[in-house]
Amino acid sequence: MNSPNEINPYKTIIQDGLWNNNPATVQILGMCPLLAVSTSMVNGLGLGLATTLVLTSSSIMVSLVRNWVRPEIRIPIFVLVIASLTTVVELLIKGMFYDLYLVLGIFIPLIVTNCVVIGRAEAFASKNNVVKSALDGFMMGAGFTLALIILGGMRELVGQGTLFSQAHVMLGEFARSWEIVVIPDYHGFLLAMLPPGAFIGLGFIIAIKNIIDQRMQKPQSVSLASLATESAH
Repeated sequence: MNSPNEINPYKTIIQDGLWNNNPATVQILGMCPLLAVSTSMVNGLGLGLATTLVLTSSSIMVSLVRNWVRPEIRIPIFVLVIASLTTVVELLIKGMFYDLYLVLGIFIPLIVTNCVVIGRAEAFASKNNVVKSALDGFMMGAGFTLALIILGGMRELVGQGTLFSQAHVMLGEFARSWEIVVIPDYHGFLLAMLPPGAFIGLGFIIAIKNIIDQRMQKPQSVSLASLATESAH
């Protein structure tokens, strides 16, 4: 049975990736694909999964080779690893989900330049073992994907009045009927589908997260103040 010291680091990694250090809402990284591709939930999910796959696999590879790479050349080596894995993911998507590949376009190969990927390779994978690095890459990718899905859902709902539109490009013909018309006879709101709408939507998401964080911290502050008062007496 694992001791608390062995469990806590993994719990922290999970919490950091999904919430405390989310790459989109806290680190504010990967803004180009986040804002450009998140015009629908399906697009966000597709790019998010591709990014997660690259993040996880690159973190594993960097962790494996970290002891054999000289410090002065580590960044070029990390970029080479990430570029190779991104190419593999791009070919997989092109071969298995060609319609999705056409929708995402240039943003799949641009995963190579995503600051989230190279940032986690340098900040975490190059300093930790394979298990922790794999978990960190996966959870950071999951947090990024979650932000893409939420932002894509918001923009699609406000811009088109639907959810899960064009799900068939990723999941096949059986998912064509998954589209949900939330607002019937809706003529759309163009601003939500344009870049300014992406910035506004992301701003709302970050603001809501900050409000939740502040409300979660208030009970802790009150408890600490109460403890300090009791100890003073």
